[in-house]
Amino acid sequence: MRTISSKLILAFLGVGFVAIAIIVLIARWNTSAEFRKFVDTQRHAELVTHLTDYYSEHGSWDKIAESFSFPPPHPNSGDTAPTQNQIRKDFPFTLTDLNGKVILNGPGLQIDQIMPASELQIGTKLEVNGATVGYLISGRSFFGDNPLDTHFIERIDSTLLIGGLGAVIMALLLGIIISRTMTKPIRELTAATKAVSNGYLGQQVSVRSRDELGELAHSFNQMSTDLARSVNARKQMTADIAHELRTPLSLILGHAEAVHDGVLPPSMENFEIIREEAGRLEKLVDDLRTLSLADAGELSLEMQKISPEKLLREVVDLYRYKSIQKNLILDLDVSAAVPLITADPGRLTQVITNILDNAFRHTPEGGKITLAVKSEQGKVKISVQDNGRGIAESEVEHIFDRFYRIDKSRQRDNSGSGLGLAIAKSIVQAHNGQIFAESKMGQGLRIVIQFPA
Repeated sequence: MRTISSKLILAFLGVGFVAIAIIVLIARWNTSAEFRKFVDTQRHAELVTHLTDYYSEHGSWDKIAESFSFPPPHPNSGDTAPTQNQIRKDFPFTLTDLNGKVILNGPGLQIDQIMPASELQIGTKLEVNGATVGYLISGRSFFGDNPLDTHFIERIDSTLLIGGLGAVIMALLLGIIISRTMTKPIRELTAATKAVSNGYLGQQVSVRSRDELGELAHSFNQMSTDLARSVNARKQMTADIAHELRTPLSLILGHAEAVHDGVLPPSMENFEIIREEAGRLEKLVDDLRTLSLADAGELSLEMQKISPEKLLREVVDLYRYKSIQKNLILDLDVSAAVPLITADPGRLTQVITNILDNAFRHTPEGGKITLAVKSEQGKVKISVQDNGRGIAESEVEHIFDRFYRIDKSRQRDNSGSGLGLAIAKSIVQAHNGQIFAESKMGQGLRIVIQFPA
């Protein structure tokens, strides 16, 4: 299997090779063309100087061919006259006299041939003392006449080739480094994912960048943390459910067996204990069913427009007798012009009663509980405030967790099942509302529910 790293390396190498090859070819062609142009320009200027100097010295073009050898002597070089074997027989240019008669024949021309005026016009005038003495007409390129020219181009080609190979090697090294840098987070994510699939939850990987790979690593870490927390919460919830169910079941079975065996008399008092525990067990099962429906998104809601003020007054009436029994003040604070909300009145009543039950349990005798409703920034806020001892800020975010208790030593018959606030949160969220708590030690607990108006 070809890995991503090898694919990236090959991609870098391929792109680098193609790009470098194009650059080398363009550089070679451009360098060669510019050098040929330079050689032709320089040789042409040297040739004009050589010819005009020759004519100035000799006063004619006689024996001009003998002044060219292999290679032609540089003007004013002091070289001796060339031998017969050194005299050039072919020229890359054409030299004519003033009348256009060919003196040195270029490619395809004959000596004494008359050149047309149009050819003379594109040639270079050769002037001595201000007078035109002939014409120089370029033929083929001068490049190649001197072996040093070809040698220079060969050295340029070698340099470009070496540079190109070096660049390819650098591209390969960069490809290896970059590919390993890019694939290292992927390898770490793969290893962490395999560990999670094998049951080792809570795996974390290093976030090395702020790009897409960094975002992926951050998302994986968050997912892994949430998954571990969820699994641990479910394990704890399973243990809590087993414990919650065991208490009433043990009491029911114990009293039933005691009555059956004659240990306890079949009195109304003993039957009432069995009935109360059975009712408590039924309530716990109903709460668990409500939570499971909410988790599955199947919680039934009969939505309608209702008045929050009317709903709260009905709830206060329900708890009026209980507040008298516990010597508590139950107050209702309603702001003016509270708009209607769309909600299931039965489910919303369940939310508020669950919150009130929690407030009644934790408010001391002679205390006060306030239900309030107001409209603020397009939202309707319902709050329940008690003046109990409150809870630490570090524990506020956990009070909506299932089976969570602030005081772990509380007896369950005094503190409820620990599902009331969790159910309230699930129902509020099913209404697309929000629920949160505010508290400080010694200042009571305030739970706020808010819905769109």
